Amino acid sequence: MQRRAIFPGSFDPLTLGHQDIILRGLALFDELIIAIGINTDKNYMFSLEERKKFIVDTFKNEPRIKVDTYQGLTVEFCKKMDAGFILRGLRNAGDLEFEKAIAHTNRQLSEIETVFLLTSSGKSHISSTIVRDVMKNGGDYTGLVPDPVRIK
Repeated sequence: MQRRAIFPGSFDPLTLGHQDIILRGLALFDELIIAIGINTDKNYMFSLEERKKFIVDTFKNEPRIKVDTYQGLTVEFCKKMDAGFILRGLRNAGDLEFEKAIAHTNRQLSEIETVFLLTSSGKSHISSTIVRDVMKNGGDYTGLVPDPVRIK
């Protein structure tokens, strides 16, 4: 049986922290679907098309990574994609508490397991929120994102 996982997020934008979790997740799963969640209540810095392109370009040489979009509950998307796992990254204790509550709820709604990976220590400070703030204020964000996100 193939071990397929969903790695959900808004990826606004994709960061080196996301990349770290995704690449390390490949050691655990046969296929990883990076699922860009669509939330109409959110104001994104990058369009859905731009976010998807960042991810596709970053992982273009990894055939076990797929990219898709979804709306609604992550567990429903997992069922649709026949994925038995949700992959999540943890940067700190705050992430753990937040993600734990979601994982317990998801487990109550379905049989889908959530697998947590700790972000590598050198990347644990990186978040999309911080990257957006650096970008908006003209700072050097190139050490925080993969090459395809480095807008010329």
